Amino acid sequence: MLVEGAEFDRTANVPDTNQRLSDMADYVLSDQTRDRLKRVSTASIATQLYKRGLRNQFVQGVTPVSPKADNMVGQAFTLRYIPAREDRNTLDVFRDPNHPQRVAVETCPPGHILIMDARKDARAATAGSILVTRLAVRGCAGVVSDGGLRDAHGIGELDMPAYCANASAPTNLTLHEALDINVPISCGDAPVFPGDVLVGDRDGVMVIPAHLADEIAEACAGMESFEDFVLEEVLNGAAIIGLYPCTKDENQKKFDAWRAKNGRD
Repeated sequence: MLVEGAEFDRTANVPDTNQRLSDMADYVLSDQTRDRLKRVSTASIATQLYKRGLRNQFVQGVTPVSPKADNMVGQAFTLRYIPAREDRNTLDVFRDPNHPQRVAVETCPPGHILIMDARKDARAATAGSILVTRLAVRGCAGVVSDGGLRDAHGIGELDMPAYCANASAPTNLTLHEALDINVPISCGDAPVFPGDVLVGDRDGVMVIPAHLADEIAEACAGMESFEDFVLEEVLNGAAIIGLYPCTKDENQKKFDAWRAKNGRD
C-alpha cells in the first residue's frame, strides 16, 4: 500500500561496489585479445559465433553516435531499466546518492563498456553528454544503449565510442527507471552477461560470451586476412565461385602465397 509521504528504498537492487565487481565473469580481457578484436569486423565475429551455434549476439537497432577510426572493445558492465512509474520517478530521485544510473556511471570499471537495457524504447534518453563524458574521463571503453541518448552531438565529439538507437531529448525519468546494476540483460534483443566482450564498429555491436572471446579473436584474425585477399582478387576480376568460400586448391595456394608475402596470420 502506498503511504503518502513515504520514501522509496532505491538501494535494494544496488549492491556495493565490491559485490558488483565480484559478480562479474572471472574472465579478464587480455591485451592480445583486445588488440586482435580492434582489427576485426563485427561481420567476421558474427560468422564465427554462427559457426559455434550462436545466432543472436548482434545488438539490434543501435548505431554509432559518431563513427570512430578504431573498434570499440571492452567487457560489459550492465544497467537495466524498467518502465517508469510516475510516482517513483520525479527529478528529486537524482538527489539520492544511490540512484542506480549514477552509481553505474561511477562504478563501471576502466576499460569496460556500460551497456544499458532500455527495452528498445528510444522515446527517452538513458544518459546524456555529462554522464557519458564522466565515463570517458574515468577511462571506460564505451557506452551502448538500445534506447536513446541525449546531447548526442556532444557525445559524438568524445573520443570514446557510443552507440544508441536514436538521439532523444527527454530525460530517462520520462519513461525509464534505472533498477539493476551488473545483472544479465537484454540489449537490442541480444543476451548480455556481465563480463561478456563487446565489439563495436560502424555496423553495430556484437556480444561475445566471455569464455569464447580469445577463441573468437584468434579465428577472426585469420578470417580477416582471407577476406582481404578475396577482396583484392575480386577487384582484380576474379569470380567468387571456388574462391569464396575457397573450394579450389589453386585459390588456397594463391592465398598462402599472398599471406606469406604480406606477413598476415
